[in-house]
Amino acid sequence: MKKIAVFAGSFDPFTLGHLDIVRRAAALFDELYVLLAVNASKKYMFSESARIEMIRKAVAGVPNVKVESFDGLTVEFMKRIGAKFLVRGIRGSADVEYEQSVAWNNKVLYPECETVFLSSAPEHLMVSSTVVRELLKVGIAGSEEGRTKLAKYVHEDVLPLLITSTIDSSTQSFSTEGRESSAGSRLPSALLRG
Repeated sequence: MKKIAVFAGSFDPFTLGHLDIVRRAAALFDELYVLLAVNASKKYMFSESARIEMIRKAVAGVPNVKVESFDGLTVEFMKRIGAKFLVRGIRGSADVEYEQSVAWNNKVLYPECETVFLSSAPEHLMVSSTVVRELLKVGIAGSEEGRTKLAKYVHEDVLPLLITSTIDSSTQSFSTEGRESSAGSRLPSALLRG
């Protein structure tokens, strides 16, 4: 029987920290789904299609990884594909308490779900989508030095997507190749969505 796992998140944007977790999890399971969890009540900097494109470009070299999006509870997606493992990355002690709560709730909703926690590699402890979004908002992608700094946060194939993105300062929304979504923060309602 195949061991199928899911690594879910909003990936707004997909970082080197996410990619590290994907590579390590892919070595543990037969199939790994990177699930872009879609939450209509949450505002994102990048559109769903832009985030999917970023993830696909970053994980292209990992053969047993599939990329999907889902608007619903992560455990419902897991049931649909027969996955029994949910992979979560842990950067520090603040993540542990939150992730334990999510794991407990997922177990209640789907008793077969086992959450597997992977600690971030030391070089990625401070890498987060939030930091990348803040750097983009202040215009770091506008200079060569800034782009060099962004390369420490995102995969080289994701970087061009970030560089070609522009902020519309009047609406504080981000647009990528004609696709647009509003910038925002993590909402508690996203608790079980990834």
